[in-house]
Amino acid sequence: MRIIPIASGKGGVGKSMVAANLAVAFAQAGQHVILADLDLGASNLHLVIGYQAPQLGIGTFLNDPRSDFSKVVANTDIPNLKFIPGDMEIPGTANLKTNQRQALVKRLLSLNADILILDLGAGTHQSILDFFLLSGQGIIVSAPTVTATLNAYVFLKNTIFRIMYTAFAKETKAYNYLEKLRKEGSGLQRLYLPKMLQEIKKIDAKSYNKFKAHVDRLHPRLIMNMVQDPKDADIATKIRRSCEIYLDLKIEHLGVIYRDSIQDTSLASRMPVTIYKPQAVISQAIYRIAEKILQSDEDHFTLTDEEINETFQEATVEAEIDFENKMEYVEELMHSGALSQGDLIETVKTQQIEISKLKKENNFLKYTLSNAMQKGFKP
Repeated sequence: MRIIPIASGKGGVGKSMVAANLAVAFAQAGQHVILADLDLGASNLHLVIGYQAPQLGIGTFLNDPRSDFSKVVANTDIPNLKFIPGDMEIPGTANLKTNQRQALVKRLLSLNADILILDLGAGTHQSILDFFLLSGQGIIVSAPTVTATLNAYVFLKNTIFRIMYTAFAKETKAYNYLEKLRKEGSGLQRLYLPKMLQEIKKIDAKSYNKFKAHVDRLHPRLIMNMVQDPKDADIATKIRRSCEIYLDLKIEHLGVIYRDSIQDTSLASRMPVTIYKPQAVISQAIYRIAEKILQSDEDHFTLTDEEINETFQEATVEAEIDFENKMEYVEELMHSGALSQGDLIETVKTQQIEISKLKKENNFLKYTLSNAMQKGFKP
């Protein structure tokens, strides 16, 4: 069973939309798919796939781990697709205890399917990181905003630290070194990771090698969502560069997805956009990404630098092509009368407001980072 965890550094980047529509695309390709809502603090994935309000969910199982887990795996109206609802109404569901997390992982890994998609919560809670690490090919969804890209990088950095604490047994020199840094208040997030690892390699080669074996199996994939202009696709390169320089981590680019108001319409209609309008630019981008995943080798997925470069170059070309298709689609709507001049003006006004907000957000982050750099902050 291929496991595909889908995460994001922050909310609001369309992670659940990507998870739901990839599940549909895989199911339509003949794969037996199970889609699990593990955003346990804000479970709403059922709305994206048009599933009725769930009576049972993961919260039901967590309250009674000895219960029959198969009862929370529900059929959907979409052929080949089953769904595991989350549960945000049961208190404490988002903050799983270790035994609850282990019991849930055991049940998930025992499921019978070709593909298991895990829609994870936003942020870097330990449970989220552990679910993400169930596969070496987890997907990070980001948007071309400063906060979204920064949080995507921070998510991956926290993933590396999670691997460290998993690999370093307690009372080893490597573990004590990390704890010393943490207790001294230097802040692990502010430390230059390659330099830390060099020190750990010197003082505890055995723990370092164990960590390296774990991290070498990590090959995350990036999807840049909510793109509005082909230039937005270039922002993915910044995430790549930061990961390679500061984390010594290589990421693969699966592609870009343009922002499209049709997604709001499909959500209001309680239908995934790939079913609501399969020929839309956003739907075609989903299908393209799904095909790339299906064609990849899940067992031998280490890519060379040249192959990674090709994924980024391909995403840039796809962004240009999709933008042209999107403009042609807008022209067709205007000529057919489905989109009036007033609608277009209102859309432009809305985008101008969003751009203004992003500029303010960008200026604030520049000011914050400038102050941090003056105090000796390192990414």
